[in-house]
Amino acid sequence: MVSGLESIELSTLILIVVAGFAAGWVDAVVGGGGLIQLPAMLLVPGISPVQALATNKMGSIFGTTTSAVTYYGRVRPDLRTALPMAVIALAGSFGGAVLAATLPASVFKPIIVAALVVVALFTAFRPNVGDLTKLRHGGHRHYVVACLIGGVIGFYDGLIGPGTGSFLIIALVSAMGYAFLEASAKAKIVNMATNAGALLFFLPHGSLLWGLGLVLGLANMGGGYLGARTAVKKGSRFIRIVFLVVVGALILKLGSDIWQDTFA
Repeated sequence: MVSGLESIELSTLILIVVAGFAAGWVDAVVGGGGLIQLPAMLLVPGISPVQALATNKMGSIFGTTTSAVTYYGRVRPDLRTALPMAVIALAGSFGGAVLAATLPASVFKPIIVAALVVVALFTAFRPNVGDLTKLRHGGHRHYVVACLIGGVIGFYDGLIGPGTGSFLIIALVSAMGYAFLEASAKAKIVNMATNAGALLFFLPHGSLLWGLGLVLGLANMGGGYLGARTAVKKGSRFIRIVFLVVVGALILKLGSDIWQDTFA
């Protein structure tokens, strides 16, 4: 069992802890913490991209679990919607991770950037969206839409990953009619499942750096707890603002990746 801590310098380890805490906070509020955490992981000497992805998922599951529990204690999201959605998302994430092993993520990045731009414009030009919960669907259709969202975004998380929580939140707000706070609480439960689905794929391949993953996980837990408490205290309008900032950062990051893949 490789810990990942054998050759890492103290300064790099401190940077990873800080990045893990910040990523946990961002993930707890709106998702997108991988923008902070994954680049920090790649600073570890000798780490492969697969090891970085797997260890990143291990750290993230600690944070999403902590924030999910914190949200549940204060917001009480409807588990009759969140749990079936999470189960489907777990299966979707596993399938996405399987495909990621054979298909380069660069194929999908232009589509994801276009989707993020639409999401940002939708949120920016509809300032009242997500202020209050006004469910768009009733009965069985409500659960069918929830499970479709879980399956599609779970698949995305296993395949590429960055911004999964943000996609979950905007889908729950725009397609289902939840307020940002309620959507964020449900998104954490589903995101916990998508992280678990990807880990189920990575575990048999021996890609996890266990020691580093535990350190990252503890940092994520601290950030996740504080982020969830901040989101509950500040409410939906605060979450909406942070959401737009994170989505903007995702657009810049993935857009930069596309530029490098095309012209480098």
